[in-house]
Amino acid sequence: MTRTAIIAAMPGELKSFLDSQSKEDWVHERRGKVRLWRLVWPEDQSEWIAACAGAGQAAATCAFAEIEKSGPIDIAISTGWAGALREDYCTGQAYCVSTVVDTLTGERFPTSDGAPNCLLVTSPQVADMQEKERLASAYSAALVDMEAAAIARLAQMRQIPFYCIKGISDGVNDQLPDFNSFILPNGAFQLSRFVLFSILRPWYWPALIQMGENSRKAAQSIAECLLHLLNPRGQYK
Repeated sequence: MTRTAIIAAMPGELKSFLDSQSKEDWVHERRGKVRLWRLVWPEDQSEWIAACAGAGQAAATCAFAEIEKSGPIDIAISTGWAGALREDYCTGQAYCVSTVVDTLTGERFPTSDGAPNCLLVTSPQVADMQEKERLASAYSAALVDMEAAAIARLAQMRQIPFYCIKGISDGVNDQLPDFNSFILPNGAFQLSRFVLFSILRPWYWPALIQMGENSRKAAQSIAECLLHLLNPRGQYK
């Protein structure tokens, strides 16, 4: 049985992918803060396990560990939303990353497949416009997220293939609220606090509405890329 781990931060990042298959086929469970969805393909002796546990490397590591409790992982995929660091990377579009860099350690992790020169940096916080400019300059990077380096490191330690597919939720020049103050140390996002914060600041509404639309399109594009990778023959429905 080939077990493929597909790890994101938030359920919304996985929604289009999960919806691409019959909901009755997925087995869903919650283990602590980790949400898991399992789908077995008996004819191919394969299993897809999607998981999310929140933002950041610690949460991604927790999700990976929960999947591994049920058996060894054969393929690891980091997916979800990311911020663009260059104008030629379009919001709402997913990209296959070629290299992941951990900004905390300087480690570089090549993926098993990706677009040439599509480098993603994993940051310990959500990058604002100024931080995006710094990361683009320092690393010649295209994208920024908060989780991929953790999955890349775990895959490298286990000597298994690693892929990274990220959909762009926010552009390089988007002026958005500071999301960092709403992310708990365990990676959970305080949605109710953020909603109240946003209601009282209408000048953010246009950008947040646009980000919501970008995220929806990006999730759909992520699903298409994941299915192309996992199911190149198109036989699964």
